[in-house]
Amino acid sequence: MILEVDDRILLQAAQDGDLDAFAVLVHRHQAAVYRVALRMLGSDADAQDATQETFVRAWRGLGRFRGESAVSTWLYRIVTRRCLDLIARRRPTENLQDVELETVVNPADSTEQRERLRAVTRAIAALPDEQRAALVLREFEGLSYDEVAAALDTSVAAVKGRIHRARLGVLKQTTAWR
Repeated sequence: MILEVDDRILLQAAQDGDLDAFAVLVHRHQAAVYRVALRMLGSDADAQDATQETFVRAWRGLGRFRGESAVSTWLYRIVTRRCLDLIARRRPTENLQDVELETVVNPADSTEQRERLRAVTRAIAALPDEQRAALVLREFEGLSYDEVAAALDTSVAAVKGRIHRARLGVLKQTTAWR
């Protein structure tokens, strides 16, 4: 079955013009690409557009992908660059909306939990772009430092520094909220 095939095999088939293989890659990675875009851009509509544009760019760039990194890392690089381009053109005007905001365990604590989550999402949205990108990929997507460095086309040391500064910035902003 094609859904059980390795990403690299699917990528090779897509590079050979197999639309079905590319569709499987899109299906596999669409949710992760969207999550990164949503956390980077803060808007569902912008995140959907960035996700679509990521896969359009991936399709157009199939011939240039050399397979030196995982397909997911390549897609993270594309979506992160797309988001940074959009952010550079205009800063988001609305607060980051987390699609998981409504999942609250204890209704008695729901208001406080929502406010804490809003404070954290505002703090993340206020981070400098490179810090936000590194933090989102590491903390929300679970990428290793090496994978984040590859996705952002920088060194592991730079990634660690960005994440450290991002964590301090979020902590400072959320401590001020209390």
